[in-house]
Amino acid sequence: MTIDYKALGERIAKRRKVLNLTQEDVAEATGLSNNYISNIENNHSIPSIDTLLKICEAIDTTPDYLLLGISSRSDAEEDLRNKINEKLKLCSQKKLKLIEHFVSWIIDEDI
Repeated sequence: MTIDYKALGERIAKRRKVLNLTQEDVAEATGLSNNYISNIENNHSIPSIDTLLKICEAIDTTPDYLLLGISSRSDAEEDLRNKINEKLKLCSQKKLKLIEHFVSWIIDEDI
C-alpha cells in the first residue's frame, strides 16, 4: 500500500479548518515552520513519522485518519450504526421482526 501524500495534505488542511486553526497555529503547536506546514498540505513536502505525530496531536486526530482517511474506531462504529438505522427505516414490520430474530441469533451465537 502506498501513501497518497496529496490526500494526506488535504486531510490535514480539512481537519485544521474544522478546528478553525491557521497554518501558523499548527506550526506553533508543533514547533515547525508555517512554510513547512503549507508544503505538507500542498503535497510539496513529505512529513516524517515524528512530524506526522506532532501534527496529529496539534489537530487532535489520528495517524489512521491522516494517512488512510479512516476515522477513529468510535466514529466508524457510529457511522455504521447510523447506516443500519437508515436502512431499518425502510423495512416493513415483517422484515423488522425477521431482522430482530437474526440479530438475536447472531448475539446468542457469539459470532
